[in-house]
Amino acid sequence: MIIDCYTHVWESPEQLGLRQPDASMRLSRGISAMPISGEWPDASTAAHLAASDPVDTSFVLSFKSRYLGVEIPTSLVAQYVRQHPEKLIGVAGVDPTNLSEAIEDVSEAYEVHGMRAITVSPAAQDFHPADSRAMQVFAEAARLRMPVIIDHGHLRIESKMEFARPVLLDEVARELPQLKLVISHMGYPWVEECVVMLGKHPNVFADISSLLHRPWQAYNSLLSAYQFGVIDKLLFGSDFPFTTATTAIESLYRINQLVTGTNLPTVPRAHLAGIVERDAIGLLGITGQSSKTRGGQAELIDTHEG
Repeated sequence: MIIDCYTHVWESPEQLGLRQPDASMRLSRGISAMPISGEWPDASTAAHLAASDPVDTSFVLSFKSRYLGVEIPTSLVAQYVRQHPEKLIGVAGVDPTNLSEAIEDVSEAYEVHGMRAITVSPAAQDFHPADSRAMQVFAEAARLRMPVIIDHGHLRIESKMEFARPVLLDEVARELPQLKLVISHMGYPWVEECVVMLGKHPNVFADISSLLHRPWQAYNSLLSAYQFGVIDKLLFGSDFPFTTATTAIESLYRINQLVTGTNLPTVPRAHLAGIVERDAIGLLGITGQSSKTRGGQAELIDTHEG
């Protein structure tokens, strides 16, 4: 089974407040991932479905930021997921900076849309991860057994990178040890902080999305996780639409070619395969991830035992 834990769809990049890709964007996502032409990759649902052909299940993330004034609506993602419930898991974008709205968004995502995970972006939403508002949202997610994906949100110059550091999640993980947290992109550029967090907290995981755009950084990140003994907590993520699952998997399996003919250590292929084949749904305790609409409400279909 292959589970892609990090993908996006949108109707227009302007839903993320993005217009033409600039140099900083190409650097944040990887030079090869961004066309020099100034055009964004196709993030339509049709392109997403075609690109996910080799994947059994894809997480599709929505997004909301009051700070940036942008949104990929949860309803958009939910509609797409309902069309392919056997293939997709919707992840609700929640902005903790408006607490009452955020709690309502979590409830609606769970009860109406049948979503079983949420995503926040401290950097793009302008809040410290242990902000009291965020902690209440995280507590509600923990009560509903909804894992939280921490998106880096480095897409805009206004994003506050100081809030993206993985170490800032330490208080969250201490106070809510039952909450499942997934740190996107292995916390890049603070990969070592992420690795330590994986070793310290049983319910903290990370995905490798976007790292594979930069093979040397990816090699060092994966080697660090392997040597620290936490590579079994890494989840596969393609970073669609900036690359496809096929390209990401091929890049992952080629990672040791960088050090062929040298004395540098390699990451055992079995561990690379383990990332690709990891049961992220089971590890994150996701249940009832599929949904279908009946009478305007989502009837949940349990497809995984708790």
